[in-house]
Amino acid sequence: MAREQELDLVEISPKAKPPVCKIIDYKKFLYEQKKREKALKSKATKVTIKEIRFGPQTDEHDYEFKKKHAIKFLQDGAKLKAFVFFKGRSIIFKEQGQILLLKLAQELEDYGKVEQLPKLEGKRMIMFIAPKKTK
Repeated sequence: MAREQELDLVEISPKAKPPVCKIIDYKKFLYEQKKREKALKSKATKVTIKEIRFGPQTDEHDYEFKKKHAIKFLQDGAKLKAFVFFKGRSIIFKEQGQILLLKLAQELEDYGKVEQLPKLEGKRMIMFIAPKKTK
């Protein structure tokens, strides 16, 4: 039948019993499939991650400056990766770094929620904050 109509016999669902086949133009079928996949891909949301870096002894002015940037990032819908970087022997100030990140999380409560509490990884203490969904 497919040869008579000068079309292709395409197996649509091979796992079904009996297998499902259609008589269609195969090139057109592939084109439609690619088009569908592209439409689904364009609808998918892309998550951007912005980073903010602190030192264990970041002073108040620098902290406020970076907090303003963090607020802007969260309002734009980006995830925030805040981390304290310990250089050399500054690793002895782990508690200060944790206090700094928890203070930031508390002050950004209106704009986002903490996804991961401060966790020490090597010489970095990392915390993730996700933006709150706006209606």
